[in-house]
Parts: sequence; C-alpha cells; structure tokens
Amino acid sequence: MTTTPRLPLTVTAAALLTVMFLPAAHADDGGPSVPPGTEPSATAPVEVDPNDPDLKLPEGATLAEPKVLDIKQVVEDQSGDERREDTNADVKFALQAEVLFGKDSAKLNGEARARISAIAAEIKNQHATRIRVFGFTDNLGSYAHGLTLSRQRANAVQDVLDQELNDSSVTYEVRGYSEDYPIASNTTESGRKKNRRVEVSFPRGQN
Repeated sequence: MTTTPRLPLTVTAAALLTVMFLPAAHADDGGPSVPPGTEPSATAPVEVDPNDPDLKLPEGATLAEPKVLDIKQVVEDQSGDERREDTNADVKFALQAEVLFGKDSAKLNGEARARISAIAAEIKNQHATRIRVFGFTDNLGSYAHGLTLSRQRANAVQDVLDQELNDSSVTYEVRGYSEDYPIASNTTESGRKKNRRVEVSFPRGQN
C-alpha cells in the first residue's frame, strides 16, 4: 500500500483539514444530514505559502475604507404600468403616463389618485420628508412641448401627494425633463411608452 507524502501545512490549511476530515454527521434515522453530493470532501486543500509576496500589501500601502455596495431591487407589475426600485438609500416609483393622464394631457384620470395614494402610504411608512417628483416624455413632438408637458404632469402628481400626506414638514423637488433620460429605446412604441412616465423618489427610512 502506498502512502501520500505529508505536505507542510499553514495554520489555515490545518484548520481546514480538521473540519474536512471530521466524520459526516447523520440524522437520527441513520441517514445523512445533508443532501447527497454535498458531503465534506476528503481531498486535502492546496498548500498556501504565507510568505508569498502576492498575498502581501506593498510596503507603505493601506487597505481602502470598507464600502457598503448599493444593492438595487426592481419590481415591475405584469402590465408594465408601474415599476418600483429599492436601493440601500432610496425608493423610487415610476408610473407610466398612460395610467395617470390622457394623451398629451396633464389632467389626472380617475385611476390616478389610487395609485398616487399608494405611493403616499409608502412615503409615510418610510418617514420620508424629501420627495422628488420628475416628469418625462418620449421624443415625439418638440423638446419644448415635452418640457412643459412633463413639468405639468409632475406638478399634478405632486399636488395629490401633498393632499395625501398633509404634512408641512415635507419638501418637494419637482422637475420636467422632456425626452431627456430615457429608460428604453424611443425607436419603438413599447419603448416610448416606458419613457412617458412620472417618477416619485424619496430616501429610505430606518424601519
């Protein structure tokens, strides 16, 4: 019988071997406690040289400050009429113009208040007091017309939010951007539909 030569071990490698050579745990019924194929391996880990220069910082170098990465979660309803984005810092709702307004209009329709009220409820839930309401259009028509229409639509949404929140401590930033900052291609109607939108965003609270 041949034997495998013993390799010099660092503390880290030795610790790994200790764990990896432990007997596999079993459930009370005598069967394995983990799914087949996920049991600890008996293969020795690769030897690590603690003096390898690639594992050391250059002389005088320091580690950067730790940074929390911004994770974005996006949820869009099946119709595509409403989209919600959550990050570590902010919450943003994007409502397509068709579910709020008539064509080329800044007058809210009957369905609009219910959707805006739901956003107001989330603003209250997050204890937000700084609200951004931005309007956008597609690239059809003149830029100047789109600028006016997008601002009027943003104002209309802000008016309902103000009524729903009824809080003098809340401040608003309301802007119209016309065709700037598209989120889809303006070469198709489905893309232009996504670009015709009003976005409401606010800081995430500490719930």
